[in-house]
Amino acid sequence: MQQSSSGPAGFESEFEPVIVTIESITTAVIGGTVAQDDLPAFFDSSFRTLAPAIAAQGVQITGPAFGLFRGMPSEPVDIEVGFPTDHPVDPSGDVAPGSLPAGRVARMVHAGGFDKLADSWARLFAWVGDQGHTPATIQWEVYLTEPSPDMNPDDLRVELNLPVEG
Repeated sequence: MQQSSSGPAGFESEFEPVIVTIESITTAVIGGTVAQDDLPAFFDSSFRTLAPAIAAQGVQITGPAFGLFRGMPSEPVDIEVGFPTDHPVDPSGDVAPGSLPAGRVARMVHAGGFDKLADSWARLFAWVGDQGHTPATIQWEVYLTEPSPDMNPDDLRVELNLPVEG
């Protein structure tokens, strides 16, 4: 993975936006069009279904869970929830093969609870515009720490990814 930033070398922080160049990542996903209020239940249900379906096919999960959103945030949300995998899964029930796209991506890490996630996305979108880039119509979150009901929200880390042009 190639990384670049507008800051001096060695001074980048995971919490500051950077542009990275990534290769396509094979995934196993469950997609849907979901009301904002129903997102937590959709995520929980999807993750309970995905892990055993992936394992049943002998496919390996290669990284943390993610949520990919299509279009600008709206009601309802067009979403895919999934895991990166070592090779494509065969379609099975709601589980389908997918991929995260290759190309240039604006990336930063959100630290803290989900209630402030929209603020971090707004910061990333503003940074992309300030850099003269045009954001794509998809974006995804990688859940670097697994959310749980009893965790301290300050410990949550979510990697934000916004493909860019220009």
